[in-house]
Amino acid sequence: MENSSKNLFEKFSHSSLIVKGQRQALEPGFVPDRLPHREKEAEQLAEILSPSLKNFKPSNVIIFGKPGVGKTSVVKFVESEITKIIQSRLDAKIKLIDINCGVVDNPYGILLAVGDGLLESWEEKLPFTGWPLDKLYSTVLDKIKNFGGIAIVVLDEIDKLVKKNGDSVLYQLLRINEITNEGRVCILGISNDLRFTEYLDPRVKSRLVEETMVYNPYNASQIYDILRDRSLYAGIGDSIDESAMRTCAALAAQEHGDARRAIDMLRIAVELTEKGNQNRIIDDTVYEAKKKLERDVVVETVSSLPLHSKLVLFAISLIDEIKNGGSSTMGEFYELYEKVSDRMGVGSLTQRRVADIIGEMTNLGLIDSKVQSFGRYGRTTTVSLNYSSTKIKEILLADEILGQLKDVKPAQKSLPVS
Repeated sequence: MENSSKNLFEKFSHSSLIVKGQRQALEPGFVPDRLPHREKEAEQLAEILSPSLKNFKPSNVIIFGKPGVGKTSVVKFVESEITKIIQSRLDAKIKLIDINCGVVDNPYGILLAVGDGLLESWEEKLPFTGWPLDKLYSTVLDKIKNFGGIAIVVLDEIDKLVKKNGDSVLYQLLRINEITNEGRVCILGISNDLRFTEYLDPRVKSRLVEETMVYNPYNASQIYDILRDRSLYAGIGDSIDESAMRTCAALAAQEHGDARRAIDMLRIAVELTEKGNQNRIIDDTVYEAKKKLERDVVVETVSSLPLHSKLVLFAISLIDEIKNGGSSTMGEFYELYEKVSDRMGVGSLTQRRVADIIGEMTNLGLIDSKVQSFGRYGRTTTVSLNYSSTKIKEILLADEILGQLKDVKPAQKSLPVS
């Protein structure tokens, strides 16, 4: 019989590669004190926001770029620099209000976050729910007036807010600058979607998009420099082979120049090395980390999709098998989606709503979609999977609700409706 006094965690108490450094340096939210290959962008953003230091409203600015190209890191870095000035100068009247629109994606939540961001320490927070929007807006307006300075409202993933709930709250915030001169609002938007401004009312677009910045993806050499910096912050610079670092950078550069993905890959490689009681990170560990990262990300993303998004993805996966990886048109997968929905006993969505779902899954990287012209026969959306249809179906069918679709075969022309 094993010794019952042995602690459950003893076998996990192996030595750590990160001893003297900071493990958080390999986490997504870490803000370094230097930004390799984004120095110019940080300086440009600082220049745009600099009028706030003299209590003048800066231009509203939207930063565009694919995930992992340093948009949020640059903003956080510039915010930290502004904060230093705010803390050292009594005449600097600036409030920084950070809102993630992937989490807060409705007008009430946005106004609430702005209002709470303007509170003095002794004031009570605004009610989480229950107030009419006009009352909440007038309260926020009063707080802006009482503050009398510049409120820089950072809306990360602003495209998600606009696509889900329109631009009404943006219009309300922008109008504050026309209603009062006692306090001003500057909006700094961060977007993964270059086309999101197409959803804006012209009145909102003209006010909101005063300045734009577009961040290009990193190349392998730039990602290598970023990884080298992060490894030094984390204290593992001497524990990783040079070739492993370059492999990690090259793999991330192949996938849209995503530095965040490279850092995640390095973090997982560290964890795998520690679990194996090894003392060096080598190429093989990086490749293993890549596989684990892909598996975890895809499973998490697909599993968290709403029901109809899963059914659309299932229909696309079936056609992908029929066509051996070929793309499918909206008409093809929509017809199959309708039949799958009937089989599940749920009403199907309209083609317009399914088109929105296709856009959402394209942004998530699960599929590629494009509008293709067929001359006088018109245009249609074509889609193709970015992952194996077998893998996608396996994840989908693990869902207890979708399990009843296990007997559906890709070669079937029609689906039996129960």
